[in-house]
Amino acid sequence: MIKVYGIKNCDSVRKAVKFLKAHGISYEFIDFRETSVTQGTIDTWLKESDINTLFNTRGTTYRTLKLKDQNLSDDEKRQWLAKENMLIKRPVISFEKNVIIGYNELQYQNLLI
Repeated sequence: MIKVYGIKNCDSVRKAVKFLKAHGISYEFIDFRETSVTQGTIDTWLKESDINTLFNTRGTTYRTLKLKDQNLSDDEKRQWLAKENMLIKRPVISFEKNVIIGYNELQYQNLLI
């Protein structure tokens, strides 16, 4: 089963959901605001991706927390992702042993269809 992690009002998440629906792909949606993502889930994603792809440095939460000034190590970034799920780049699509981070239609076509 494909799992889509994100928040409902995120444009990238909406594009991903629209893509899945248009191609008749069933999925489960997990909203960060309703269900926190655990450190274990984040660590699983990091086996298939890297911290700099998963860690969202462009969002409001990153700026509000002033994390740029802290010069975080990869392990500190990993811990922040579990503490503050809004720092996770959206959407995260998880299936089988694969993880796709962000909206990338070409990647979706290659891996999901």
